[in-house]
Amino acid sequence: MIKAVFIDFYGTVVHEDGEVIQKISQEIFNTGIAKNMLEIDSYWWKTFQAACITAYGDSFKTQRQLEYQSLHETIQYFHSTADAKQLCNLMFEHWVSPSIFEESKLFFDICPVPVYIVSNIDRADILKAIAFHGLKPAGVFTSEDAKSYKPRRELFEFALKNTGLSAKQVIHIGDSLSSDIKGASSVGINAIWINRTGKAVSKGVNAVENLLQIYDSGYFTPVS
Repeated sequence: MIKAVFIDFYGTVVHEDGEVIQKISQEIFNTGIAKNMLEIDSYWWKTFQAACITAYGDSFKTQRQLEYQSLHETIQYFHSTADAKQLCNLMFEHWVSPSIFEESKLFFDICPVPVYIVSNIDRADILKAIAFHGLKPAGVFTSEDAKSYKPRRELFEFALKNTGLSAKQVIHIGDSLSSDIKGASSVGINAIWINRTGKAVSKGVNAVENLLQIYDSGYFTPVS
């Protein structure tokens, strides 16, 4: 019996920072030597992901630190004159006041089991974003708490330990196949992919288009 829901936040409950990223890439393009914005996005993403992979345990760095580090490196790589600190602040502003998906508040209200947020973000930022939308999760577990980023096991294991639940007693919902689905599955948690854009679904992946479909489709049973 499912006794709780673990849920990703950015991209799942609230919107990602895609529009902000586009503005930042445009500024780097306008002030540097990149051939196009796609080249900037690709380099920046790979640099950020590589930094996340090595940031765990004693080598852990916060999301804000990694974002500045990767953006600064990207600006230098493309010989841009953009200000990394100024551009990062655009992202940080989004993190604390993101727009929310239409069904998210209702999902939190009608979910028959406790909902815990499990997110690759700094604690202070996500708490501000949660308060901004008046959400009331049963708990919040962040990469900063576990000193590790999804898809590594540590964040999921940290959440399980602090809820006192086993992997079989929870489901994890997220929008990233590489981060949420892979990470949750690695510790035996049944994962559900939020596929809002209608991408092809690989065999063995549980996918829904929005959060309410999870409730309507009977993925978990209310606890008496």
